[in-house]
Amino acid sequence: MSDNAMTAKGLVNGLLKSSRAFVLGTALIAGSMTMLSTSQAQAEKILRIGNDGEPQSMDPHFISTVQTSRISDDMSLGLLTYGPDGQPVPGAAESWTVSEDGMTYTFKIRDHNWSDGTPVTAQDFIAGWERLLDPALGAEYASLLYIIEGAEEVNTGKDGAKLAAKAIDDHTLEVKLTAPAPYFLAQLTHQTAFAIPRHVVEKYGKDWVKPENIVVNGAYKLVEWVPNVHTKLVKNEEFYDAANVPIDEVIYYTYEDRTAMQNRFRAEELDVARDIASEQISWLRDNLADSLRIAPYAGIYYYAVRSDKEKFQDPNVRKALSLAINREAITDAVLKTGELPAYSFVPPGTGNYTEPAYVSWKDLSYGDKVAEAKKLMEAAGYTAENPLKFTLRYNTSENHKRIAIAVQNMWKQIGVDAELFNTEGKIHYADLKVGDFEVARAGWIADYNDAQNFLFLGEERTGPLNYAAFDNPRYNELMLAAENEGDLKKRAELMHSAEAIMMEAQPYIPIYYYVSKQLVSPKIKGWIDNAPDRHLTRWLDIAE
Repeated sequence: MSDNAMTAKGLVNGLLKSSRAFVLGTALIAGSMTMLSTSQAQAEKILRIGNDGEPQSMDPHFISTVQTSRISDDMSLGLLTYGPDGQPVPGAAESWTVSEDGMTYTFKIRDHNWSDGTPVTAQDFIAGWERLLDPALGAEYASLLYIIEGAEEVNTGKDGAKLAAKAIDDHTLEVKLTAPAPYFLAQLTHQTAFAIPRHVVEKYGKDWVKPENIVVNGAYKLVEWVPNVHTKLVKNEEFYDAANVPIDEVIYYTYEDRTAMQNRFRAEELDVARDIASEQISWLRDNLADSLRIAPYAGIYYYAVRSDKEKFQDPNVRKALSLAINREAITDAVLKTGELPAYSFVPPGTGNYTEPAYVSWKDLSYGDKVAEAKKLMEAAGYTAENPLKFTLRYNTSENHKRIAIAVQNMWKQIGVDAELFNTEGKIHYADLKVGDFEVARAGWIADYNDAQNFLFLGEERTGPLNYAAFDNPRYNELMLAAENEGDLKKRAELMHSAEAIMMEAQPYIPIYYYVSKQLVSPKIKGWIDNAPDRHLTRWLDIAE
């Protein structure tokens, strides 16, 4: 929260406290496991998870969806990682120090191995970052590391550019930032900051992530990936804390059809279903109350409007589309699972921020919003007799379809004829990244708890993840200034001003703030609801 924003040093202290709690927790787990009988200890434990989307890749440098990062988080250990409650705790780094100016971090890499027994070194992390930033790789998430000195210059191919990260020795990594960044430690849990096994990548190239080749440093390793069916991981016996990892195998089954996934869960063929069909919420509350988990979630559901296409270059047209959406009807009548109507791009309560910059018309009645939308559309030449025609795209999901149908009808009131178009998630997001759409459904879940992680999606330099192709020079200027501002209050003010520009221009139409919605069997132990919605398998257990 903005009124509890921590300094870099304060964040370090908080994370160290978390690590002490983690050590205590694992000690208790270890102690309890010694009480198991021999037959129980030898029984194989398999966790079966319904995953609401097909993985993009097993390569951390080509991952941008939540569905894929769940698998990646099980296989890879960042310098920091997600703890049982979703908060950052020590990972590959067992400790670190921060300079007085908050711009130099020195990490002590714990003594641990890759899954083939090769030691993990500080240089493996640098190699991962340099690979991500290599312009030839074309990694869409590269800009997330721009806070490291030299990263942007390397990624944009500037002559002589060098990343300000060095291995002092195999177990000591020093990193220099462009400015103090209160979110940097949390950012290191993200796949963009993972190490790579240099010896394997050099040998196999892009094929290093095939099941027969892949080498990882996390709790689980990949043994099988059948596209659109399942991904199977088994415990990595080389993992430094393998003795305290209770579950032997985890299988992620791909289900874009939420109802089908729920049916598998009800038949006890799944232990976890990572999403639900919202239209069945009443039945689920009545019949599966002991499994239904709904909790606040740091994310935004929105429609991206491709602002570089001629029909959407007028910001008043984009504003009219946004005005005409009845968000309250969507959350209260269509979804009914606790989501909140969104009138800003940054969700309220996001760390290191103030109150979000809401749209100026937030408090108008819906009738007044529609009246204003009609005026704007008529001024642009669109009426019921001469409607604005375009395609609204969404990825496979009963919920996305129901929302799209509702919005389609809302838009008819203001002279809009939207044709609906559905594709599976992998194709949908691939098309968004290359701009092959007019208006499309999208969602963003925070990679780390900071407003910058939402607002960077509107920066011109963000590239493929700036789905709307929004390019406002003042917005770009404010976000760059915020990146280089060490004072948290001034930094928040700069980002607030940037968000106000975005909300006036409406390249992204916010619809609702997320909640996490899933089914978790009561026999799964260690599942803690949390805002990042991170639940690494290493922290879970299955009751006998």
